[in-house]
Amino acid sequence: MQTVLPLTPEWQQQLEQFSPTQLAWLSGYCWAKSQDSNAVAAATGVAPNAIATAVEATAAAPARKITVLSVSQTGNARRVAEQLLVQLQEAQLDAQIIAAGDYKAKNIASEDIVLMVTSTQGEGEAPEEGVSLHKFLHGKKAPQLNGVSFAVLGLGDSSYPNFCQAGKDFDAVLEKLGATRLAPRVDCDLDFQAAADAWRNDVAQTVVALAQQTSVSAAVASSAAVAVAVTEQHYTKENPFTATLSVSQKITANEANKDVRHIEIDLGDSGIQYTAGDALGVWFGNDEALVDEVLRLSVLEGSENVVLSNGESVSIREALLHQDELTQNTPQFIKGFAQISQNADLLALIEDNKALQAAVDCTPIVGILNDYPHPLTAEQLHGLLRPLTPRMYSIASAQAEVDGEVHLTVGRVAYEHHGNAYTGGASGFLSDRLQEGGDVKVFVEPNKNFRLPENGDTPIIMIGAGTGVAPFRAFMQQRDNNGDTGANWLVFGNQKFTDDFLYQAEWLQYRKSGLLTAVSTAWSRQGSEKVYVQHKLRENAAAVWQWLQQGAHVYVCGDALRMAKDVEQALLDIISEQGQMSLDDADEYLSQLREDKRYQRDVY
Repeated sequence: MQTVLPLTPEWQQQLEQFSPTQLAWLSGYCWAKSQDSNAVAAATGVAPNAIATAVEATAAAPARKITVLSVSQTGNARRVAEQLLVQLQEAQLDAQIIAAGDYKAKNIASEDIVLMVTSTQGEGEAPEEGVSLHKFLHGKKAPQLNGVSFAVLGLGDSSYPNFCQAGKDFDAVLEKLGATRLAPRVDCDLDFQAAADAWRNDVAQTVVALAQQTSVSAAVASSAAVAVAVTEQHYTKENPFTATLSVSQKITANEANKDVRHIEIDLGDSGIQYTAGDALGVWFGNDEALVDEVLRLSVLEGSENVVLSNGESVSIREALLHQDELTQNTPQFIKGFAQISQNADLLALIEDNKALQAAVDCTPIVGILNDYPHPLTAEQLHGLLRPLTPRMYSIASAQAEVDGEVHLTVGRVAYEHHGNAYTGGASGFLSDRLQEGGDVKVFVEPNKNFRLPENGDTPIIMIGAGTGVAPFRAFMQQRDNNGDTGANWLVFGNQKFTDDFLYQAEWLQYRKSGLLTAVSTAWSRQGSEKVYVQHKLRENAAAVWQWLQQGAHVYVCGDALRMAKDVEQALLDIISEQGQMSLDDADEYLSQLREDKRYQRDVY
């Protein structure tokens, strides 16, 4: 008997033009539609039992299991990972997403395909949620991964010396442990979307080609769950809410070296929800006076047009006000300007990496333009500058306490150069340029790796310096509203007790009420010796160990390059000495605390 194909030659010819991703999606779609066997049989002339046989044969083929690992610090890597997951599940592949903070490192040996999207923080280190996995893969207990296939996308900031180093590290160690690379690693700068999209498409096509079978029902169910997760927060970085500044109050003394502001923002009827430990993204515009000076030094009128990355044409002045980064210098800016100007001093400077980094750290963009005058075209100036990005601030309030508000603790950045005074981009906007009642575009960035323990009876140790105290104010408000009975210990450091004890009255009230069990303060400019939070931890080593033995969770918030590293070393020494174990064992103990979410850091 002659077999009649259910497709005409014309249809077969069209199918040959489909991409692997399109074919995989179409096969899943058709399979789902084919579940009404009688209707299909009537329409095609193919017997229902033939359909069932075909489905059973297909189901027998093993599916490739894909794990998308999100290793994120500010949420960018998480968003790209979510986009990749949706793309894979639209192709009806068996894919799941896991945040690195929720991932058991030892499970990597049993993975099939691992697609990692990771950012980098500090001096080229893995994001906080990826530290345990990074240490495990580089440690003595790292397994062979011969059966694992992988691809890595790195997100970073090329103004830092160790650009995308975490992505490079993960990519290299996975290969070293025997895993098979599916696609070349891609390193993305701040303007990452186009490069990330290209990597996603490349990886998705490769994985589709590898996959022998898809699980339609599971993919559809998990895809729906992901859709809910992705759209759960209505206002995002790309779609911020226009809120209102209601309070901007200086909370350091007038004679203090630091100017710190308590900021209150009214979220109105936005319905925005946040949790103690989350961050608030704040969009801002550049200072008009700074924009005018940059235009003058570039010998531009401001009306000249430039083309943005989305193809839109705007005046260079509009681009400088709302699109281009003017308050954070980069090696790329100096290198590019040196090539354009052909200034001999600058050309010599960029040949010395240490001197170049020192110039980036000490000289603002406007300072380079002033110190090495040379006219620029509008396109040249725009091309030298990075895109403006929102600034992230740890939220200093609990929604249970302030309802439709969100509070921030903002250190106002101020500096001088060539006789002119300047402020930081976002801090100057919130402190100086934005008046109370003015509009500010914001969005919440969830931080699931900086959360209070679910059990309110659990003791916590909160370690922060300067504005790093912000999330601990939120923690105390939340525990107060919850009626939690767990002990709370604050270890806080700043310059002077008389000038810089942020939220002092509130801490004293919590201490008086008994909610705050202990307070240890460190003042680095108060006496003859500089005292920091790590010194206070060492002074109270026995108590720290006792709290850990009682199940305490430890939280650290503040500077990643100095304070957080010094605190971690102090904790390792305390665990080693008080627990009578080697430093290697102490390191493993601390790693286990991190994996159990009992040691969490919000560092920047």
